Amino acid sequence: MQQLDERLRACYSQLSVQEQRVAAFIMDHFDDLISYNSVELARLSGVSKATVSRLFKRLGYDRYKEMREELRELRQSGMPLAENRDAVQGNTLLARHYKQEMANLTQWVNTLEAQPFADVVSALGSARRVVILGLRNSAPVALHLRQQLLQSRGGVSLIPQPGQTLAEEVVDLAPEDCVVAVAFRRRPRVIRPLLAQLKKQNVPVLLISEPQASGLAGLARWHFTTPLDSVSAFDSYSGAMSLVNLLANAVLHSTLSEGRQRIHHIAALYGDLEELEQR
Repeated sequence: MQQLDERLRACYSQLSVQEQRVAAFIMDHFDDLISYNSVELARLSGVSKATVSRLFKRLGYDRYKEMREELRELRQSGMPLAENRDAVQGNTLLARHYKQEMANLTQWVNTLEAQPFADVVSALGSARRVVILGLRNSAPVALHLRQQLLQSRGGVSLIPQPGQTLAEEVVDLAPEDCVVAVAFRRRPRVIRPLLAQLKKQNVPVLLISEPQASGLAGLARWHFTTPLDSVSAFDSYSGAMSLVNLLANAVLHSTLSEGRQRIHHIAALYGDLEELEQR
């Protein structure tokens, strides 16, 4: 199915002058379109509401609201929506990006509850093994969490390994372990049966996802969410990285003496192995 901007371009020459004004405004403000209602779009385009209605009926929508719902569903599914244009005009994109990133950060911080967070930190610090899962877009977040946790405790692994399947990794997991499942949209289908299996094995699971993944929450002991909203096509994972940074720091501080000793040993090994540049 053609995206809205593609349909507008295809029929632009057949539009009336007034409809072309709306189409031009949409293509210049495509990233903001989901936030406008039909009255606002008409006012900003300098046309009547009837003109907006006619244009969207021509595009195949019974109501303007149908178009907004379509864009919202695509955006929530992780589908890139940006059109092929230069969005940078002065500092406009940078300013909007900063505003959206701050909004994302504020949202997840305000929804994080103190007791579940404390319970997760305790589980990550005391578990026999911590196993972190991250597939597709979630893999970088999962990898970063593993690297951070390894600074303060051992027994932290990432699954699946390249080219491997999950069953061998999951079969031995038990209530003494803890799993962190980083599962942002667009998730592979294996996530739901995997979480169900871990629940069957009574393995404590922290699920980290976007807020819209509420259907998976019942399969995990804890569910932390971070929004992925961005000003353009691709999801933003800065909130997710901030959350895992907070988790890793909290785990370190919960076992500070042991964690510091481990960090010192690691630092000494960096020198012995000549792994890092010297400053």
